[in-house]
Amino acid sequence: MQGFPIRFLAELPEQGQLLLDCSHDPWLVLLSYAIATGGSLCTLIITQHLQQVQRRSMRLAWGLVGGLCLAGGIWSMHFIGMLAFQAPVAIAYDLATTLLSLLVALAAALLALYCMAMPNPGLSRQLLAAVIIGLGISAMHYSGMAAIRSPAEAYYQGDLFALSVGIAISASFAALLLNRYVQHGAPRHQHWLRLCAALVMGAAIASMHYTGMASLNLVVPEGTPLQLRSADNAGQLVLIVASITLLILGLSLAAAWAGRKLDDKERDLQRVNNLLMQLDQAKASLEQVAHFDPLTELLNRRGFNRVFAATLEEHAITGRSLAVMFLDVDHFKRVNDTLGHDAGDELLRVVAQRIRGSLRERDIIARFGGDEFCVVASLDSNAAPRVLAQRILEQMKEPISLTGRRIVMTTSVGISLFPQDGNSAEELLKHADLALYQSKGSGRNVVHFFNPHLKQKASFELQLEEDLRQALQQDNCLMLFYQPIIDLRSGALSKLEALVRWHHPLHGLLTPERFIAIAEANGFIDQLDDWVLRRACHDLNSLEHMGYPGLKIAVNCSALNLANDQLPGRIEQHLQATRCPAQCLELEVTESALLSNINRAIGLLERIRALGVCLSIDDFGTGYSSLAYLRRLPLDTLKIDRSFIQDLANSNQDREIVHAIIAMAHALHLKVVAEGVETGEQLAFLQDRGCDQVQGYLFSKPLPLEEIVSRFPPHIRPLERVGMRL
Repeated sequence: MQGFPIRFLAELPEQGQLLLDCSHDPWLVLLSYAIATGGSLCTLIITQHLQQVQRRSMRLAWGLVGGLCLAGGIWSMHFIGMLAFQAPVAIAYDLATTLLSLLVALAAALLALYCMAMPNPGLSRQLLAAVIIGLGISAMHYSGMAAIRSPAEAYYQGDLFALSVGIAISASFAALLLNRYVQHGAPRHQHWLRLCAALVMGAAIASMHYTGMASLNLVVPEGTPLQLRSADNAGQLVLIVASITLLILGLSLAAAWAGRKLDDKERDLQRVNNLLMQLDQAKASLEQVAHFDPLTELLNRRGFNRVFAATLEEHAITGRSLAVMFLDVDHFKRVNDTLGHDAGDELLRVVAQRIRGSLRERDIIARFGGDEFCVVASLDSNAAPRVLAQRILEQMKEPISLTGRRIVMTTSVGISLFPQDGNSAEELLKHADLALYQSKGSGRNVVHFFNPHLKQKASFELQLEEDLRQALQQDNCLMLFYQPIIDLRSGALSKLEALVRWHHPLHGLLTPERFIAIAEANGFIDQLDDWVLRRACHDLNSLEHMGYPGLKIAVNCSALNLANDQLPGRIEQHLQATRCPAQCLELEVTESALLSNINRAIGLLERIRALGVCLSIDDFGTGYSSLAYLRRLPLDTLKIDRSFIQDLANSNQDREIVHAIIAMAHALHLKVVAEGVETGEQLAFLQDRGCDQVQGYLFSKPLPLEEIVSRFPPHIRPLERVGMRL
């Protein structure tokens, strides 16, 4: 059996004896099947791991290990099967040819592993690979058969030979399909699927080998002594095959253990990386939420404070100046109230874009909340902040399209400078805010710089706020002054207008102009109005007992309280607590307060009127009320503002306006009170035009109740004192 001839039975020599008495050791046959199954199982495990490896060098290493496992399993199975073969002649094996068959097995195994590791091969490609792998396995088998050294010559039966090649190709194709099925199976079932696939692959490999062995026929010359025996070099062959088998098992176990450890480590690393990535994303999201405004995508107050602190420190080191600008959108609430909050949000986005577009790249912009923005700009010159602020104001004057309407918004700007106006972030921001407050108080759409006077004023107002709160809580230092209102028909005292005064321990007697705005701005004007109302009701009871029956007291109502639905209830509560007759109380509301929300004001006034309280519109003529509004309001009295009375002697226009107001009020069945009467000429004109009542310094300035009572006893007609006819 020298060389690699393939002879079939049709070529038997004329002289020779066909050996038919050959057999196999069943235990070795079973061992060969177990080795084929083990090699297949290890190959499937390594193939799965190979698909998860990303690095090229590691893929090559794992591919080589897997090829060695499969090749060693097939090759070991083959030669253990050959060991199981027993024939009646001496048999030996050529070592070089045996090792050559191992190389053929390795080539076929590497090709099989490459095909099994392909991501998504098509059916035709899998079939072609199976043919090539099957032919490689067949070549390994028959080259291994060629390693037999014996007096007998080998002949093969053609049908079984072809069947063995077909089994090799079919087994290779089945292995590729089974591997694909195992990969796409449920993870919890993959271990069992892999074991079943290994059993099938091992059976297919063993079937190919023993089909090939079944096709073998040995022919010896006649007269050759025959005795059933194993191979002559069986011990050497067993040692080689056992060593290679142990190497396969060792490689398989090492590969399986290393693969599992590497898989676990890689999964842990991947899990850690995913967690780190999620932490980074969460940190970035928290950073975005914590330091940026979601509506305008500008810095918020917290983010601004951090950036501003670093910028301020840098400018302090370099000695450069910077400007801090507070910007406030004028009348922004009106947009929210009329067009809705979505339109207001869109407006803020547009405003943010326009401010950003007016700045340089290095300038900082933030939204502090609501419609308030802050800008920090480095200064190249003293004129730079005003130029920058004017550029922003010009940008804002461009029309903005909102809900199908084109509107023009303006902005008020307050500016503080570093280091002139402060060295700390808190101080600069506070001073810029004070300057902004000054801009809003100066008519809006203007720029104001901080000056120390603003700080003194703010400090003074803050102290007044604290003192006023304390005065209300302790019910001291506040008092009511009264100014008489004279009836022009009877000449008698008709009403008293209650005017609050504050006797400050340091600043003396303060008029409402000094502290009403502070109470309104700081949210306790309702407490102040309550105090005035309660004291006025108490004084009405006192006047009743002093001999002034039916005398009314007029009390002013803040515009903010006129929007409070609880106002009628509070008035009723005070009337009941003091047992004051409701018809003796008159509530004065300003024209501007009524027109700010006319529909709501009408409902509120009707509820107050239902209590029996009289209603008066104060400072008439200073607003923009129309006849249509006046006739809807449940009013009793109309008070002409003093600005129309002061110049009656010299202004023909003022005389015509006053005459028209009196005529209009009488047409609406309203009584007319003229404020600010200071001369007899003014009084005479009003009396001639039919004005109902007057008040002013001609009769008396506002005085405490005790002085009013002593100056205007019940039996005195004030009109007679000034020498006017009745």
